Amino acid sequence: MSTETHVVIDHSPHSDSARARRATAEFLLQHCPWADPDAVLLVVSELVANAVRHTTGWWRLHLTAGRDTLVVEMDDSSPLPPVPREPDFTGSGGFGWHMVMRLAGRVEICPQPYGKRVQATWMRPGPVC
Repeated sequence: MSTETHVVIDHSPHSDSARARRATAEFLLQHCPWADPDAVLLVVSELVANAVRHTTGWWRLHLTAGRDTLVVEMDDSSPLPPVPREPDFTGSGGFGWHMVMRLAGRVEICPQPYGKRVQATWMRPGPVC
């Protein structure tokens, strides 16, 4: 029997980053209260926004909590990996991927037969001495 808790938020024409944030916030409260909700919600928002903006197909958000880990996975239909851009202070973006890389403990991009998976992982903080 697995000790991990897992939830999937499927894309539909009515899914958006607000729905993904609400579901993530509920998941964190129930299964991963040690995680920094602001950091996780920002990462989820950016991953959803990137999938909506840079893919023409579907996306799927997976959340998995173990005893000491939280994993956020965004699957989408595009095989192209995220590309960091120079931030543009005039309004055309370039900040999101940098935030994802700084806020998550580890970020991996894994090619899949259907597109790609972006995986962000956080570890439970250890005791402070």
